[in-house]
Amino acid sequence: MRVAIALIGLLVALPPGARAADDPFADGGPLYYVPAADLLPALPVPPSDGVRACDGSLRCVDGVIRDMRRRWRPLDAACDHDAVFAFTYLVTTETYRDFVRDPAFFTDNAFVNNQDRLFANFYFQAHDAWAAGDVARVPPAWRVAFRAAEQGAVKGMGNVLLGMNAHIQRDLPFVLYAIGLTKPDGATRKTDHDRVNLILRAAADRLLDEAAERYDPSLASGDLPGTALDATALNLTLQAMREAAWRNAEALALAPDGAARLLVARSIEAEAWLAGLALRAAFAYGLFDGPAARDAYCEGRDDGAAGGLLGGLLGIAE
Repeated sequence: MRVAIALIGLLVALPPGARAADDPFADGGPLYYVPAADLLPALPVPPSDGVRACDGSLRCVDGVIRDMRRRWRPLDAACDHDAVFAFTYLVTTETYRDFVRDPAFFTDNAFVNNQDRLFANFYFQAHDAWAAGDVARVPPAWRVAFRAAEQGAVKGMGNVLLGMNAHIQRDLPFVLYAIGLTKPDGATRKTDHDRVNLILRAAADRLLDEAAERYDPSLASGDLPGTALDATALNLTLQAMREAAWRNAEALALAPDGAARLLVARSIEAEAWLAGLALRAAFAYGLFDGPAARDAYCEGRDDGAAGGLLGGLLGIAE
């Protein structure tokens, strides 16, 4: 909830009409990428045997992208509002793959590739349970996101942030705890965790405009009244969420016993759910607007012209 309030405050503070192209810090200055979180030391957490979801190779990431595309395509064809988050997650993962072609990007590429698969599995499980009508298996924060999409209750940016809230503030702490926060030699894995922010920054440069071209034109300039949520603000929001996720993972790892760990887990669930409710309220359609124009735009789009990133996305064989 604290992060949700902070990020909404950040959006309100942005000047009307501000865009990344007009941002004096757009090519890497302090308002675009804030390294302060990278400087915050990790707490000492004992090494642990982490969960293995794949072999850590690039094939791992390719499999994630194929699974994402399989879920995204029917949502995209139906102009389902849930397609917005599915598309942005797909684009982000494709960007991630570009970075990890460099075998030295992370201190342990294979480990982070394994994390990429496990992290995606959390989304797949929530998505598939919701699609099957098995709502009891869907975490509360994801219920807020999926229900808002199903009801056409929020603008495009609301769909983006509701999905990110559920996946980062709810799922990520559990993923980080499961894979382990500390290497066998005692070194923290937070260095690699923080380097992911560089990938998110690169994705944010194009992500909103591409999603706007396919689904909702308001995504190109943000849609909180009186503000413009551009790539800079999105990147700052993601950094804040990811830092909070790391600290919650530390709390899980350092809990003295199972009962204490359960309390931490319940707190994570509750905070993500409350943050989702706050985001839903902030990005809800008003009395005199609604999703009709957005839906008509999506249904009338020219997919040949609205495929800026799809060439890259389809570059991985089925």
